[in-house]
Parts: sequence; C-alpha cells; structure tokens
Amino acid sequence: METSFLPTTLPTAKPLPAFRTLSTAASLRPHPRPRTSTIRAAITRGRKEETVAAVREQLEGCYLLAGIKYEGLTVKQLQGIRDALPETCSLLVAKNTLVGKAIEGTPWEALKPCMKGMNAWLFVHTEEVPTALKPYRAFQKEERVEETNDFVGAVFEGKFYGPGDFKALETMPSRAEVYAQLLGALQGPATSLVTTLQAPARDVVAVLSAYVRKLEEEAGSA
Repeated sequence: METSFLPTTLPTAKPLPAFRTLSTAASLRPHPRPRTSTIRAAITRGRKEETVAAVREQLEGCYLLAGIKYEGLTVKQLQGIRDALPETCSLLVAKNTLVGKAIEGTPWEALKPCMKGMNAWLFVHTEEVPTALKPYRAFQKEERVEETNDFVGAVFEGKFYGPGDFKALETMPSRAEVYAQLLGALQGPATSLVTTLQAPARDVVAVLSAYVRKLEEEAGSA
C-alpha cells in the first residue's frame, strides 16, 4: 500500500505592498506657489500712490498746469523737452486717472475735460507763463508736430483754457512789462492811468501787485 505525504513546505506568500508613511506622502505633495499676483498688485498700488503724491507735490506753488498730447513721442524727445524747460517748470508723464485723483476737489479740477488719450503734464511754478510755454512751442515747430502733439488744455487762475485759447496765455505781459506799464501810467497823464485800469482784471491785479512789491522793496531798503 502506497503512502502519500503532504509537502513539508508551504508556498511562499507574496509580500504585501509597502505603505507610504505620512511624512513620505506629505513630501510628495506639490509645494504651494508664491502669490505673485498679490505681490504685483501691491507694487502697482504703491506706484500709483507715489504718482498721485508726486502730482500733488507739483501742484504746490503751481501757477499753471497744462496737458500735452505725447502719443508718438520718443523717450529721447520727452527728455529733450525737459532739458529745454526753465528750472521753474516740470514735465511729468502720468495716467489721466491718477492726475484726476490728485486734482480732485481743487481748482485744478477744471482740467478734467481734456483728460483723454496719452498726456504729459506741464507744471509751471512761475508767473512768467509765456516763457514757460515757449520751449514746447519751439519743439513743436522743430519736430513738425504742431497738429499731432499740441496742448490739450490748461488751467490758469482756476480757469480752463482749451487748445484754441493758448494765445491769451502766450501773450501775457511779463512782470517787467507790467511794471513798466504801471510806471508809465503813473507818471503820464490821467488818461494813461484810466486806460490801464480799464484793462482785464487779471492784468490790473498784476500791475498793482508789481507796484506794491516795488514800494515794499523801497521801504525795506530805506
């Protein structure tokens, strides 16, 4: 009688798959990306605030603020305009919205009708307005951009001047001319004084202001 024997060894079981530990799984997770959009927004907001502050600073002691259409002009041309301006003037390139925010609630707000397109802004910190405007007029003539890059508007003494009104600003008498006119009126016949007083109110005020300053200077040196 044959005897059958069971195998003395059992088949080897397959190893169970290894489980990842929590630390290993966490290390395989994608790292969060830096919030670059938030950083950019903060930088942009900071630059806008700096521009508004710069415009407000320029408005201090400003006699005239004018907009210039600069679309098509090169950086070199803009720098050339800046170099030609008197030291009492500044040329600033800024967005209309930021300039509008800076002048809001001030007499300069009258300039808002011309805030369209790409503008540079001329700040004049002197009473000699014609002298301040002359360098840009010379640039226009030299570069032949009278039609494409003209003044878009200006505010002087709270009044808005459109592109067609600039002749009145460019022909204003200088302080020396006003002073000479006043002296001539005071030293001449009464009709001369009457003629002077019949001039536009702005000119009369300028004449009298110059005369008062002269008297104060003479009193101080006496």
